[in-house]
Amino acid sequence: MTSTSGPSRVNAAITDLPGKSDLVRLGVGILGIGSSGPLIALSTMPIPTLIFWRNLGGSLATIPFALKHSLDRRGAKWSIIAGVLLALHFIGFFMAMRMTSVAAGTALVALQPIFASIFIKISGGHIPSKAWFGMAISFAGVLLISGIDFSLDRRSFAGDIAAIVSAALAALYVMSGSEAQQTLETTSYTAICYAICAATAFPIALFGGYQIIHFPLRQWWILLALIGGAQILGHSMFNSALKRVSPAVVSLIVFFEVPVAALLAKIFRIGNQPSGLIIPGVILILAGCTLVVLRTRPIKESPTEVAPQ
Repeated sequence: MTSTSGPSRVNAAITDLPGKSDLVRLGVGILGIGSSGPLIALSTMPIPTLIFWRNLGGSLATIPFALKHSLDRRGAKWSIIAGVLLALHFIGFFMAMRMTSVAAGTALVALQPIFASIFIKISGGHIPSKAWFGMAISFAGVLLISGIDFSLDRRSFAGDIAAIVSAALAALYVMSGSEAQQTLETTSYTAICYAICAATAFPIALFGGYQIIHFPLRQWWILLALIGGAQILGHSMFNSALKRVSPAVVSLIVFFEVPVAALLAKIFRIGNQPSGLIIPGVILILAGCTLVVLRTRPIKESPTEVAPQ
């Protein structure tokens, strides 16, 4: 997922609604990130290879804009840490998209704000009681989805676990990216972060014996769609809107990725099709995450990133 703008740019009130131009950006962004899960499920490239090419493409697209800004050691350090965490997050997310249904996987990865709240609490932050109530609701949704998948298909259950781990890694990635952007411009941060993510995935692909170059033309088209849609159109639009729109509002809008991804997967019959029993679990997860985002003061007051999917 991509970063947000730095702290000085996040000045919108928590209840402010986006203007028309930002609504257009956010709408395009939702379609962009919503295409991520189905495209990953459609791709047959090995996971480390797909992560390498996607993030290399994202970094190369960002570098020309990053060259306009200066770097500092602290920001670069946190960008490197974020890049490694992003690679690990992607491994879990990509595994989930290929092992479980797109609807269940994207919903479970949407647990990211809950993990962020838990990490904030561990680091000494305050979490209001209503936010804990939201976490309990989401946890019930997790139990419903994973319990159904475990009873029906062990592979889907393993994909659910990968998605949950991916959500926790996404929260850590977000927190690292937030630290980096206290002293770096967004384009500088993303250029470094994506490059490190690609550099982390490359040796895994190389020494793991995975194919890196020789793929059918169709797979390269899927990769280009993933870079252009989820990596650039999706997250660059969110970054642009976050200069004016509250991070909490954007976080809520990002949840629309789940139905968009599920709808695209259903229309084009991509990946595993979810059982109808999973839908209530998805609804519980999104409802609980909504409460967490709206009620957790540390999340509202600090810059929030949306982890790339």
